[in-house]
Amino acid sequence: MHNQLAMNDPVPVITLDGPGGSGKGTVCLLLAEKLRWHILDSGSLYRLTALESMQKNVSDEAQLIEIANNMDIDYRPDGARLKVLLSGQDVTDAIRAEPVGSKASEIAAIAGVRQALLERQRAFAVSPGLLADGRDMGTVVFPHAALKIFLTARPEERAKRRYKQLKEKGIDANLPELVAELEARDKRDSERSAAPLKAADDAVLLDTTEMSIDEVVNQVLRMANQCFGTSVV
Repeated sequence: MHNQLAMNDPVPVITLDGPGGSGKGTVCLLLAEKLRWHILDSGSLYRLTALESMQKNVSDEAQLIEIANNMDIDYRPDGARLKVLLSGQDVTDAIRAEPVGSKASEIAAIAGVRQALLERQRAFAVSPGLLADGRDMGTVVFPHAALKIFLTARPEERAKRRYKQLKEKGIDANLPELVAELEARDKRDSERSAAPLKAADDAVLLDTTEMSIDEVVNQVLRMANQCFGTSVV
C-alpha cells in the first residue's frame, strides 16, 4: 500500500476488487456516503454490455465491442443503491439477474470488450475521489491507485449473501446452484487471459467471511484516513 498519491494520479482512488458476493458493492456505497466520493461499479458496465447483447441476440465479438463502445449509460444515486439506466431505462434490477451475470463473466474474458470499456472506466476518476469496484481495478484500470483493497470470502458465505439479496427482492433462488455458479464464475474470472481476477501485488487482502459490513467499512475508512489524510471516522 502506498502512503501518498501517485504523481500521475492526482485524484484519490480506492480500488475494491474481489469475486462476486464478497461485499464490494455494499461497501462502496457506504464508503461513498461517508467520503462523499464517486463510485465506479465496473461490473455493471459488463452486465450492461451483456444485457444489451442478450436483448439484441448478439454474440459476435465485433458486435459486442460496438455495444461496449456505444452504450448510453447513466448512474443516479437512489437512496441506499445506485440506479443504473441504459438508454434511459432503469435496468438496476435487470442487470443483477444471474443469467446476465454469467453472460457478463463470459464476455469480460474478451480482450476487445475490456479495452473498449477501459477508458470509460478511467473517466470516472474525478474530484473529490473515486471508489472503484470490480475485478481488475487495482491491477489494470487504476494500477497507480494509492489504496487497493481485495475483498474475498468463502464461496458458501458469498452464495448465502447473494441468496438473501435475491430473496429480499422476491426473486426465487437455489442456494446450492448459487454456490456452483459462483465457483464456476470465480474459475472463469481467475483463468481468463485478459485481466484475470487477482489481487494486485500492493493490495490489502480482507477476508470478509466472518466480518460484518460495518466492520469492513470501518477498516477501509481507517486505511483511507491513513493514506489520504481524510478526517472521516
